[in-house]
Amino acid sequence: MKEFWIYTGLRLIFFAASVVVIGGVWLAVSDSASVMWILILSLAVSGLASYFLLGNQRTALARHVDERARRATEKFEELKAKEDVD
Repeated sequence: MKEFWIYTGLRLIFFAASVVVIGGVWLAVSDSASVMWILILSLAVSGLASYFLLGNQRTALARHVDERARRATEKFEELKAKEDVD
């Protein structure tokens, strides 16, 4: 579960930083800023940054999810086998 919170927190930090930087640059260049476009561009920029910079965290999260799925499958198969014996 720790991997999920680390990855999610870093994604949120990237998004917030993108909003601040893009909004700041937009306001420095123009007198008014469209919040919708700032959010859309920030979403795209933070998504790309996350894809390239958070590979290790994404792999750790995927490994954790895979381990949980394997344990759940093993438990299910164990219960199914026990039920077949009865």
